[in-house]
Amino acid sequence: MQKVFGSAAEALDGLLFDGMTIASGGFGLCGIPELLIAAIRDAGTRDLTFASNNAGVDGFGLGVLLESRQVKKMMSSYVGENAEFMRQYLSGELELEFNPQGTLAERMRAGGAGIAGFYTKTGVGTQIAEGKEHKEFNGETYILEEGIFADLSIVKAWKADTTGNAIFRKTARNFNPPAAKCGKVCVLEVEEIVEPGTLDPDAIHLPGIYVHRLIQGEHEKRIEQRTTRAA
Repeated sequence: MQKVFGSAAEALDGLLFDGMTIASGGFGLCGIPELLIAAIRDAGTRDLTFASNNAGVDGFGLGVLLESRQVKKMMSSYVGENAEFMRQYLSGELELEFNPQGTLAERMRAGGAGIAGFYTKTGVGTQIAEGKEHKEFNGETYILEEGIFADLSIVKAWKADTTGNAIFRKTARNFNPPAAKCGKVCVLEVEEIVEPGTLDPDAIHLPGIYVHRLIQGEHEKRIEQRTTRAA
């Protein structure tokens, strides 16, 4: 199976449709699939639901899809760096499904494992629990959370071989692996593609069986919050 494609647009060809749900990897601006996000913007696909740790920032990451009005709903745990997100949400233009960060990661992981739902104590007694099934286990109250089953996963890794076996660097490993696994199709962008057998099998974070399409590209790696001090 040929997995390597020449560009993000080629890798997404035939996969996008209006109203779809997309799981997007990354943590803040670390490890986000910026090339694939840009290609989705250029494709003009609309009414999208994104499951992502965050909504990017103004002008970068998922923020570019908010600016182009292609996103209908966000399923996120943190959205505090995006003024356009705030404007759209407060004006009623954008739906928001808030998730505790660990719950969001587990919902993705559950979807990737074929698990329809799970019970957790996180969110009990808060707005997160409203409208959800409650159940007691050993005298403790839990709420039911559903697994996320996305139409498409877009993720970014450091290195991968041509079969899709991938390695993530540091913080980029937080959400990319569970996001990759919960989509019907996974498209991966990387900084470097190597031949099979080059990567240490014990260092693989995402097995290639989860990856359907793969591209290599140059990445901006923008810093979300730059903190400096006087010399």
